[in-house]
Amino acid sequence: MIDELARHGYRLSPGTLYPMLSKMERDGYLTCQTERDGRTSRKFYTITDKGREGLALARVRLRELKGKDQAE
Repeated sequence: MIDELARHGYRLSPGTLYPMLSKMERDGYLTCQTERDGRTSRKFYTITDKGREGLALARVRLRELKGKDQAE
């Protein structure tokens, strides 16, 4: 996930990303499933309906901001 974000211009450390994901899970925007393979574990996050609603609202607000910037 960190590598994918970096390809889009976002540089996040694990110390920044994982607390954000944990908070989004606590707030109901994501669910998390941990899978273990020996001593290795991976977390898989899935967006919830509440997360989809929040994402839709964020997109609307970003479009509004973009529209205001273009009008100036």
